[in-house]
Amino acid sequence: MQKSFWDVGHKPTLFSAFFYFDLSFMVWVMLGPLAVQIAADLHLTPAQKGLMVATPVLAGALLRIVMGVLVDQLKPKKAGLIGQVIVIAALLVAWLHGIHSYQQALILGMFLGFAGAAFAVALPLASRWYPPEHQGTALGIAGAGNSGTALAALFAPGLAVAFGWNNVFGLALIPLALAFLVYVIMAKDAPDTPAPKSLSQYLTVLKDKDAWWFMFFYSVTFGGFVGMASSLTIYFHDQYGLDAVHAGYFTAACVFAGSLVRPFGGLLADRIGGIRSLSMMYGLAALFLLALSFAPSTHTAALAVVILAMSALGMGNGAVFQLVPQRFRREIGVMTGLVGMAGGVGGFYLASSLGYSKQVTGSYQIGLIIFAGLAILALIGLSGVKNRWRTTWGAATVTSAKV
Repeated sequence: MQKSFWDVGHKPTLFSAFFYFDLSFMVWVMLGPLAVQIAADLHLTPAQKGLMVATPVLAGALLRIVMGVLVDQLKPKKAGLIGQVIVIAALLVAWLHGIHSYQQALILGMFLGFAGAAFAVALPLASRWYPPEHQGTALGIAGAGNSGTALAALFAPGLAVAFGWNNVFGLALIPLALAFLVYVIMAKDAPDTPAPKSLSQYLTVLKDKDAWWFMFFYSVTFGGFVGMASSLTIYFHDQYGLDAVHAGYFTAACVFAGSLVRPFGGLLADRIGGIRSLSMMYGLAALFLLALSFAPSTHTAALAVVILAMSALGMGNGAVFQLVPQRFRREIGVMTGLVGMAGGVGGFYLASSLGYSKQVTGSYQIGLIIFAGLAILALIGLSGVKNRWRTTWGAATVTSAKV
């Protein structure tokens, strides 16, 4: 008889992986909620604003590969400690020295990428403790650390009004130090850790076309989620004239919705199969992004549409990571890094293209329509591979999980 989720695994590690991931994501997208105030002080154009909020997303994407390698070579716990120390040091320098130019904002964004790379540590740390039939739930809970992006939107603009935006970097060090302590005390590496992978094994995974499919699928679900999370404060401010604080509250509601449903996305995928669940989410995401591109007449209507789009993308994130461990069980560290990197690249593309679209055309419409098109492309791609997946590695004779 199958044991229930609560009878297996290691709960302190699952909690500390979530907490570390949550606060890392909070600081990863921090420049987004602060962008209205930073842009006013540094006199940035719409395209510069877009690139500033997109830089941590791209840096986080590329550093996920580095952290994936560290996870394999040093084990997840030690890799996570290194990442946290780098982020804390970067914020300390930014707070004490100050950010006085566009270039300095970009450099800070690059270091904040290490916080975004927490994904490649937290997921293997939690995943390795759980059997295949509970992967969707375990990774859904650990991955709900996405909600940290909501904390940044909720608190950063208000704190910036009260204390100045530069001091927000210093205030962020308080919860980060707490997460560091929790992680040191509670996180443990799973006993059956796979042997370290050589660089050639990483390249071998890339020869498998399924790896590329997963990278594309996640570049749309997670790319959409984090690209929107980074850009929404600017969007609500520019499109509807909301002040930075209220634009931050709207962003927080959208991001929180997208994060909250991620575990349900994993759970739904465990119940009805990842392919079916993901197909539904792509269809809904494309529909809502297309609706948003036509600029709803009021800010409350826009809020409702964005919440629905973010929820579809968030559940899609959970569904992708129900499938990845079934297909790449032994290479989960490598694949988490590669797939996570692709997600970040998708987010960089969306955040920077929205800023560029606004600067060139005066509207966000083209940027949103193209991303809705990418969701439709992903749906078509998934339809193309589903039969092969269900008759090979996803067959009932191979796995106890629903694919």
